[in-house]
Amino acid sequence: MVHHDTPLRRSARIQTRVIGALLMREILTRYGRHNIGFLWVFFEPMMFTLGVLALWTTTKATHGSTLPITSFAVTGYSSVLLWRNCANRCALAISPNQALLYHRNVRVIDLFVARVLLEIAGATMSFVFLTTFFVTVGLMEPPQDIMLILGGWVHLAVFGSALGFAVGALSERSESVERVWHTAAYLLFPLSGALFMVDWLPPHFQRIILLLPLVHGTEMLRGGYFGALVKPHYDVGYMVTSDLVMTFLGLFLVNDASKRVEPE
Repeated sequence: MVHHDTPLRRSARIQTRVIGALLMREILTRYGRHNIGFLWVFFEPMMFTLGVLALWTTTKATHGSTLPITSFAVTGYSSVLLWRNCANRCALAISPNQALLYHRNVRVIDLFVARVLLEIAGATMSFVFLTTFFVTVGLMEPPQDIMLILGGWVHLAVFGSALGFAVGALSERSESVERVWHTAAYLLFPLSGALFMVDWLPPHFQRIILLLPLVHGTEMLRGGYFGALVKPHYDVGYMVTSDLVMTFLGLFLVNDASKRVEPE
């Protein structure tokens, strides 16, 4: 059976190679120079989790519930790491890589996709590693529903990537966008559901906080992890809609940025 090499298949293959090459370049420039470099993917969330664990244990804080502290900190921080780092890495990503755009097959979207894929891979490995480690040493119970965790994780990854595209494209217009984003990220951290469960809030606050798509992802993730121990609040329809809207907006802004920076 002869496979006809259609233009679509050929361009898809080229694009895959381009993103693969950009990924390797990104890994080398970010982690290649330092021996411990790549291990920071694990150490940063691990130090944060252990810090929170130590703090909550010494102050005997119950963080408003009887949920195990370690699992609560790991699920919370890992979810933040996912969306925050995707957007952080895309900010001001165009300027330092402008020379690459003179290659015919390298587009602005490729620069963002390579960075976002690396962040998603890093955050996922960190989450899996920390969970496995803490379950093995007996500080965490195994997760209850892997598919639910996966659903929440995919939503946070898609929303974070789209957010990254938007922040990256807008930061090409003005560097102040990056500063505004960092401030917004600090504000979003406590509001994203990482430090609380929606069910602990008064009903009128629940309605307000559930306007944030990130909260739905964190709630779904925790629902999958803790099972019957929690009563998660999330709406799959709202999650899918917000992902689509954010992705459309992100791609529109990237396309606009491409027209300005890509050589003719």
